[in-house]
Amino acid sequence: MRNAIANKGRRTASRGGNGREVTARCGLVARGVLYALIGLLALRVALGDGGQEADRQGALQELAGKPFGSVLIWAVGIGLVGMMLWRLSEALFGAAGPDGGKATKRLASAGRTVIYAVIAFSVLSFAAGGGGSSGDQESRDVTAKALDLPAGQWLVGAVGVGIAVAGVVIAVQAIRRSFLKHLSMTGVSQGLRKAVTFVGVVGGSARGILFTAVGGFIVFAAVRYDPSQAKGTDDTLRSFTQTAAGPWLLVAVAIGLMLFGVFSWAMARWREV
Repeated sequence: MRNAIANKGRRTASRGGNGREVTARCGLVARGVLYALIGLLALRVALGDGGQEADRQGALQELAGKPFGSVLIWAVGIGLVGMMLWRLSEALFGAAGPDGGKATKRLASAGRTVIYAVIAFSVLSFAAGGGGSSGDQESRDVTAKALDLPAGQWLVGAVGVGIAVAGVVIAVQAIRRSFLKHLSMTGVSQGLRKAVTFVGVVGGSARGILFTAVGGFIVFAAVRYDPSQAKGTDDTLRSFTQTAAGPWLLVAVAIGLMLFGVFSWAMARWREV
């Protein structure tokens, strides 16, 4: 009975396959733009030009300064809405692949739906002239409000652990090249396959490192009961320059994030959706 329902859901999704494919591919392109710009801004920080914040807000400000910047920002925001709709369809009808209808897969897609809904709302608000505070300030504000809740310290700690664990999983999956099973690259040259694999491994690892570090700072904020210890993307990236590796760790992560942007564009071309 359960399999019949899952198969019916996938048939329902397949009837709107073209729409699902368009939203998915537009969303992956938009995600790639953000990561490529964040990586570029982080590289500038590592090389001593740290004026612009290396986060989503900084990426949008970078776009705003380009010709047709407002159009580009609206396009990214709409693309991220497409990303949200794609993940929502996966949560409702199941993802591509033989195990796409599993409850764990659907639950993960539901979580991604919420995340991309928040990101899309933030980008579209910026496009509409809403501006907004920096990601670092938002992180501190949200952490402060959460700490004031009953059992808030435990809640913040659990969220931090969840983000850190997600980062480890992202990095491990990238290193294991788990993403290859989602790609359909029939007829593509061996050299291009190797290039996509390379940017997937390096980019995914860098993204995982970033998530793990962000989660670690949230856990530290919970332990210290101090919301100022929570860091957004920009502060987290800048903290890499304070390690023994100096700015070179940030250079490596920044290049990795830019490569993840490139990998997102490759996924937009060859991802099975």
